[in-house]
Amino acid sequence: MTRLFRSLIFVPGNNQRFLEKAKVLQADIVCFDLEDSIPESEKENARNLIKTALLNRPQYISSIFVRTNAPSSGKIPDDLNKIVQKGIDGIVIPKVNNVDEIKKIEKNLSVLEKNRKLKPIQIIPSIESAEGVVNTYNIASCSKRIPAIVFGVFDLLNDLGIEYTKDSEGEKYSRAKIPVDARAAGISAIDAIWQDLNDIKGLEKDCNIGKSLGYSGKSVIHPDQIPITHKIFYPSKTEIQWAEKVCKYYLESTKKGKGATTIDGKMIDEVHYKQATALLEIIKNNPKI
Repeated sequence: MTRLFRSLIFVPGNNQRFLEKAKVLQADIVCFDLEDSIPESEKENARNLIKTALLNRPQYISSIFVRTNAPSSGKIPDDLNKIVQKGIDGIVIPKVNNVDEIKKIEKNLSVLEKNRKLKPIQIIPSIESAEGVVNTYNIASCSKRIPAIVFGVFDLLNDLGIEYTKDSEGEKYSRAKIPVDARAAGISAIDAIWQDLNDIKGLEKDCNIGKSLGYSGKSVIHPDQIPITHKIFYPSKTEIQWAEKVCKYYLESTKKGKGATTIDGKMIDEVHYKQATALLEIIKNNPKI
């Protein structure tokens, strides 16, 4: 998994000015939104604006995804019919509860792709309910279209009947489980948003917690949050130097017929070599922060 998922920024699909500004956003994924940020009366307008924006795909720096409405809304067929076209890289499906919902969407996508002569479009499910948390591994592993999965904390807490705070106990089990299930399925996990735009230190702390849990990146809601998430979810200079040293010394050790070795007083074995190799592979394929 060498692709970067450090940041996924949501852009309201009914705001022409924001869609235009998104062309220069350097998030790993720019996600045009049809769901929570769009009032019911603006859904069709948002679909039309996004359709037009996709025609200008070469002008956008980032991967372009679209967040559809939730499976329970019944609006996804209308969403897909309008947005599935050349220029879209993938879709984010909010409030996914089970595999059946993904399979239904995948079937719809396949028909549209065939009729419109398009390459397969990626799907990123968002886990935002107790049922979704229980089924995360099955959801994450149900389709080759899925490169990553997103944690949506606010709707989950609502489902649990818990009020959100910056230290909500109710989110901890789910937040820890989702990246484990994603990793078991061989994909990445993207952490939930940090709501307080003025609390930069809080965002930094939250990113570090997410990284320590195994998340590859974070959902963001403002461009100012992108540099921090990129800094934290990209290997640091110290981590890169350590990985290079691990690879060098471990390979030298194996050539001598040995397994584990020590570096700076620390025991190094095959698992550390695998971790170091994976980190350097990320750098190789994504040399720029």
